[in-house]
Amino acid sequence: MKTMLKTLACVLVFPLALAACGGGGGDGGSTSTGTGTLRVQMTDSPSCGFDHVYVTVSKVRVNTNAQAGDTDGGWTDVALSSPQKIDLLSLTNGVLADLGQTALPAGQYQQVRLVLAQNQGNTLANSIVPTGGSEQALDTPSATQSGYKIIRPFTVQPNTLVDLVLDFNACKSIVQKGNGSYSLKPVVTATPTVVSGTISGYVAPAEAGAAVYAEQNGHIIKGTVADSNGQFVLTPLEQSSTSGNYDVVIVQNNVATGIVRSVPVVVNTSTVVATSSAPIVLPASVMQVASGTVLPVSAQAIVRALQSISGLNYEITSANANLDTGAYALNLPAAAPLVGTYSGSLPVALSPVASAAGQYTAEADSMSGATQSSAVNVSTTSQANVNFSF
Repeated sequence: MKTMLKTLACVLVFPLALAACGGGGGDGGSTSTGTGTLRVQMTDSPSCGFDHVYVTVSKVRVNTNAQAGDTDGGWTDVALSSPQKIDLLSLTNGVLADLGQTALPAGQYQQVRLVLAQNQGNTLANSIVPTGGSEQALDTPSATQSGYKIIRPFTVQPNTLVDLVLDFNACKSIVQKGNGSYSLKPVVTATPTVVSGTISGYVAPAEAGAAVYAEQNGHIIKGTVADSNGQFVLTPLEQSSTSGNYDVVIVQNNVATGIVRSVPVVVNTSTVVATSSAPIVLPASVMQVASGTVLPVSAQAIVRALQSISGLNYEITSANANLDTGAYALNLPAAAPLVGTYSGSLPVALSPVASAAGQYTAEADSMSGATQSSAVNVSTTSQANVNFSF
């Protein structure tokens, strides 16, 4: 599954079954002479509280028309030799699963559909294994029929291979219901690899398993998990000359948060923020919990914990509100975060920001796009009843 990335697709984020990410009208994409090839691959960001997250992809479809329905013309299926069951949590640190490829007329395409196989009785095509628990079915609304819709233009050039890399954020994509079952609400990104590079580094071996994020303006662009040696690889990331620099945020239970600001990404290059001989070492921290409810449950909200430092926000963790009760809980370090700025020389000096210790903003983002926020102080104790009402 470790497949070489070669060229471009698009940048997209879609929650649940539909996202309109801008661009692409309903009149279809233009085509030109010649044929290119679209290859679809999949990778994953860190997960919260799961040992395995399985999805079975049965089909990927593309269309030049952003408004095309299930039975309209213009669809082309990416050839999968057979449905592929993938453990998303095995796809970290740049590991990719190849889903398939197909020849396409050169031109601009507007819509992608990701279709999953159905669970059949005791045969689970889509399932999760909570940490230390047993396998449970994963409900996939719409995915096994019309598929999850992605609206975002991408271009296929003549005689060119186009890589569309779908990056699941399993942590944000799995939502618990009141009866303890789970549902899939996909949060997925894809990055143009033709203009992409990598950020890599090491945390101390004792911090293996830490979640490591590349963020911009308080939003996670890419995430991974530090391996058993403490190494992390964030790829693919769009070049900084196009999208700006990234902030590397390191989060793990029982240690303080680490933040390396303003890390540049250069095409086909790995920007190293720490080495194995001088890894990022984070001090111990007491963990506290911020909890509450988001109502009505139809808001299908996700609650993010943001930490503000020198006027800039960083996402530390997030949790989906329960689909039946609206309850959520955020596990947060009480200690001061350690922050430094990348300058090109190593090691990056990290210093604690005492004024930010235990200080967060809980931000509830509903499926409709509405947002609410509330200050949270867990510097000395947990904080309950951080509630939101849409």
